[in-house]
Amino acid sequence: MSLTKIQAAAFLGALASSVSAHGHLNAITVDGTPYTAYDPSFQYQIPAPEVIEWSCPECLDNGFVEPSMYGDATKIACHKDGTAGAKVATVKAGGKIDIQWTTWPESHKGPVLDYLAKVDDATSAKSTDLQFFKIDEAGYESDQWASDKLIANNQTWTVTIPSDIAAGQYVLRHEIIALHSAGQENGAQNYPKCINIEVTGGGSTSPTATAANKLYTEDDAGIKVNIYGDASSYKIPGPAVYSAPAKRFVAFVKKSILGLGREHPREF
Repeated sequence: MSLTKIQAAAFLGALASSVSAHGHLNAITVDGTPYTAYDPSFQYQIPAPEVIEWSCPECLDNGFVEPSMYGDATKIACHKDGTAGAKVATVKAGGKIDIQWTTWPESHKGPVLDYLAKVDDATSAKSTDLQFFKIDEAGYESDQWASDKLIANNQTWTVTIPSDIAAGQYVLRHEIIALHSAGQENGAQNYPKCINIEVTGGGSTSPTATAANKLYTEDDAGIKVNIYGDASSYKIPGPAVYSAPAKRFVAFVKKSILGLGREHPREF
C-alpha cells in the first residue's frame, strides 16, 4: 500500500468522522470461496486492490442513500457514484453467497433485500444501465427485523442464487434499508452494495427486471413508515420477489380400459 501524505491526511480525517457511522461490507464468500470486500480506504491505495464489489468513493463516512435520490440511478443502484469492481466471482445456479458487514448498529432496524441484474460484462457495467429483479427479501417477522437477524448471524446475510436463471454475468445488489428515522420526510436510509458474479449452469429464465431508479418512491409504504408502533403489517418496498415457476411433472394413473389395467400419463 502506498499513500501520499495528503491522501493519508484526508483518509484519517474521513475515518475520524465515520467512527460513529454505519457500516460497509467486511467479507464476501461465494460458494465457499472467500473474496475481499471493498473498503472505502482503498481509493487512497496505489494501486487500489481489485475486488468483486463495486467501489464507492463517497462512502468514507459509511453513509446512506436518502429517498430524495431514488430517481438517480447513479446513487441508488450501487450506492453513490458506484463503479464496477474489477473482478468477478463464479457461483453455480442454486449456489449461496454469504455477505458479511462490519458491525451493524442495532438501532438501524429494517428490511434486507437482494436483486440481480443481467449484464454482458460486470466489470464494465454502468449503474444507469442496470435492470434488477428481486431474488430475496425479509422484513419484520416473529417480532424481529431482518437487520436483527443479520446482526445475530455474525453480521452476515446468505443469498441463494435462483437455480433456473440463465448462465452469464450478473450484478448482485444487496441492500439494507434502515428505518429508525423513516417516520419523517426523507428519513429512510438505503445502503445498497453491488457485487460482480458469473452464474454457471442453471436454466434459460430471464426474469422481468426494473431500472434502479424505478425500484422505490419516497412515499412507498415501506419507505415512509413509523416502525415504533405495530410493525407486523410492514410492507417491504420494491418489486415482487422472482420465484421460479412450479415444475410440471407427469404421474401415471392406472385406469381400467376394457377390463384391463393400463397406465396412462397425466400432467399436474
